[in-house]
Amino acid sequence: MKSLKELLQETTYEVLRGDDAVPVSDLTNDSRQIKEGSAFFCFIGAESDGHRFIPNALKAGAKALVIQRDIEEELEGIDPALLEAVTIVKTADTRFALAVASAEFFDHPAKKMLTIAITGTKGKTSITSMVQKILQMAGHKVGTIGTVGADTGDEFIKTETTTPESLDVERFFDAMVKNGCDACVMEVSSQALMLHRVSGILFDYGLFTNLSPDHIGGPEHKDMADYVHCKSLLFRQCRHGIFNFDDEHYEDMVRECTCDIHTFSCHKESDLKAENIAYLREPGFLGMAFDTKGAINDSFKVSAPGEFSVYNAMAAISACHAAGVDTEVIKQALTEVHVRGRMEPVHISPRFTLLIDYAHNAVSVESILKAMRKYEPKRLVSLFGCGGNRSKLRRYEMGEMSGLYADLSILTEDNSRMEDVNDIIADIVTGISKTDGEYVIIPDRKDAIRYSIENAKEGDIILLLGKGHEDYQDKGGVKRPFDERVIIQEILDEIGWKYE
Repeated sequence: MKSLKELLQETTYEVLRGDDAVPVSDLTNDSRQIKEGSAFFCFIGAESDGHRFIPNALKAGAKALVIQRDIEEELEGIDPALLEAVTIVKTADTRFALAVASAEFFDHPAKKMLTIAITGTKGKTSITSMVQKILQMAGHKVGTIGTVGADTGDEFIKTETTTPESLDVERFFDAMVKNGCDACVMEVSSQALMLHRVSGILFDYGLFTNLSPDHIGGPEHKDMADYVHCKSLLFRQCRHGIFNFDDEHYEDMVRECTCDIHTFSCHKESDLKAENIAYLREPGFLGMAFDTKGAINDSFKVSAPGEFSVYNAMAAISACHAAGVDTEVIKQALTEVHVRGRMEPVHISPRFTLLIDYAHNAVSVESILKAMRKYEPKRLVSLFGCGGNRSKLRRYEMGEMSGLYADLSILTEDNSRMEDVNDIIADIVTGISKTDGEYVIIPDRKDAIRYSIENAKEGDIILLLGKGHEDYQDKGGVKRPFDERVIIQEILDEIGWKYE
């Protein structure tokens, strides 16, 4: 058992009460998780203040409090015996303190693995899956943390956020090491960097994909400049940085980085450049082919469509090549990788192509529809809804993008939450009505998917957008099982579908 002093050795603090030599049995920022001998880290969030739960924490057995504001009010009326037994320290940022304490608590598991962190607006999940597949084929046991959850090598754990709280990150790292993982690939969000969820970790490789306006406003980022700044923080805590040289924010990312710099590009001279990019549509395969020059001079295929898939593959190639993986292994892995919920094919007929994707805002919908146009489908069919209790502007914009670039839009539900799905669809129609795009309204998503399959034409590309990796649907504030892969199979069974 380590002392509070040992756990906080990487941060500055002031002892207000007790002795920082106190042994600590556990760490938490949730007073409901307190165990006897725990250290309770008081976070100040957008909607709650952990300091207000100090009385609960003391009654539950906390022996150390890590605070960042005065707590006279919270200590009023506390049993003197409880106060006598507790150590209280004050620091400038309890989130940072928990991050470095967590790393020390678990004996710095990140140092025992190859670590690759990926940040950017789009592509993080796809690149994570690509890198994981490549490293696995190279003989590594690989853990992952990201949007779909945490894979600790022997167990998969669903998570609420792309990058969990620092204590959970270190706990997952520790499990990976104990399960025999020698590598970890993880998505790092701008929120994670802003809120110190990965502080105290020196990654071997940091990857930058791209930046576009997202997560601006509310409790996230006050403006684009803040978003850009937070993303750039990753490159002050990694040894090697791998950057998309074509992105307009490249200079922002490298301006204050402390790592060495490696670049990839589809249009500029860089450390690794993609050339002769081609769109491939074959029975059972929708993807891209390209040549590379620079660090690797070879030809690659990736089983994911669109130029953005080339960028994702280039990031994965760059990282894995730098990590010493043989080029032939990289090539083979990229032809086999499929990312759950990211341009994921569902093979039900050779006559048309059915894809599941997480695209859930105007930027991603526009990007995916434009990419699919390059495959010259007979028709491009876009099936989507919008989330309830979210911005109406997103609905207008998604409707307009689908109307502009799809031949047929099937308007349905997504996670309607506490709103009426018909009201949400009415907002989408407001956007799509600005275009000449054809659309149908089928509020029930299963019925909408059935319609898309039963009315598919030879050469169609049908996109089920918005749900992606999700396996639930939130209606009326209740989450019910809804995995589109399962739903599709149910539909096929119900209509007696045959693969022909």
